[in-house]
Amino acid sequence: MSTHLAALPYRHVLTLPAMPSAVRTARETAELALNEWGVSPRHPTIGPALLILSELVTNSIRHAVALSPQMTVIFAASEDCLAFAVHDRHPYQPPLYGAATGTGRGGLATVMELTLGLGGTAVVRGDADGRGKSIWITLPL
Repeated sequence: MSTHLAALPYRHVLTLPAMPSAVRTARETAELALNEWGVSPRHPTIGPALLILSELVTNSIRHAVALSPQMTVIFAASEDCLAFAVHDRHPYQPPLYGAATGTGRGGLATVMELTLGLGGTAVVRGDADGRGKSIWITLPL
C-alpha cells in the first residue's frame, strides 16, 4: 500500500502521559475520531486496529517511560485508509518484521500479525536527532 500520509484528509494528534491510563484514552479517542470521520465501528478493520493501537501504546509505556514521560498518538484516515502512529522519545527502534517471522513475541508480534493479516504495513521512523521514534501502521479500509 503506497498511501501518502499527507494526502489523508482526516487527522487527530493526542499527547498523553506514559502511564497505564493512556491505553484507554488513546483507544477511546480513536473510536471518537473514527466515528466523527464516518468510519463505522463495525468495519472489520476497526476492532483489530484498536487492538494494534492498544499494544503500541502499552509497549511505549513499558519500554520507553524512563526516557519518554509522554507519548504522542497520531490518527489519520481517508475513505479507504487508516493510519496511526505512536511516538516516544526512546531511541530504540524495534525490528518489526522480526516479530512477524516468529523471532519476536509478545505485543509487537501481535501488532505485526494483525497488521500483515489485514494487508497493512508497519514502519519505524526515527527522529532526526536519533533520540526517539514513531511506529506507523497503515491499514486498508
